[in-house]
Amino acid sequence: MVEIKYTGDALWARIEQAVENVKRRMRRVTEALNAAGVPYAVVGGNAVQHWVAQVDESVVRNTRDVDIILNRPDLPAAIAALEKIGFIYRHAASVSMFLDGPDAKARDAVHVVFAGEKVKSDYPEPVPSIETYELMERARTLPLDSLVRMKLSSFRRKDQVHIQDMMSVGLVDDSWLDRLSPELRARLQELLDDPEG
Repeated sequence: MVEIKYTGDALWARIEQAVENVKRRMRRVTEALNAAGVPYAVVGGNAVQHWVAQVDESVVRNTRDVDIILNRPDLPAAIAALEKIGFIYRHAASVSMFLDGPDAKARDAVHVVFAGEKVKSDYPEPVPSIETYELMERARTLPLDSLVRMKLSSFRRKDQVHIQDMMSVGLVDDSWLDRLSPELRARLQELLDDPEG
């Protein structure tokens, strides 16, 4: 049984702090990469937030970590830029990440995938290029088309939920089907057929 340690205002403050920690981490990382001239794109839940908030802020879902795409040849420059602001690079269990200090947990790290490479060998498509990007304030993210393809390629439960969020605000609909490869088309059709999951 879990011991309840926080209640009332202390609990709300803890929740708000968790959300702000992710945003602060993302800002620090993107500002450092911008300053060093290292190309990147923010992906994952933060990128979905950016697109969904354009239409309906009430659908925005919080995320616990930061995910970025890098070009593999830029990894040494990214390591140098982020070590200057206290991040520690780790590669463990086939995952590249930047821990936010020596006591940080892997689950709230900055996770890295590489443009043009498959995250897992069974994914139907590689990670998109970051040559073309959109800005969310001063941070780079993927164009919507690339983000949707990446989410459909991963297709974990959280990726499905992100697609459902984008469907619920009209960013993704059946007009996308003709733009996709057969495997991604089948995955999107599955979600369109059962939008509530």
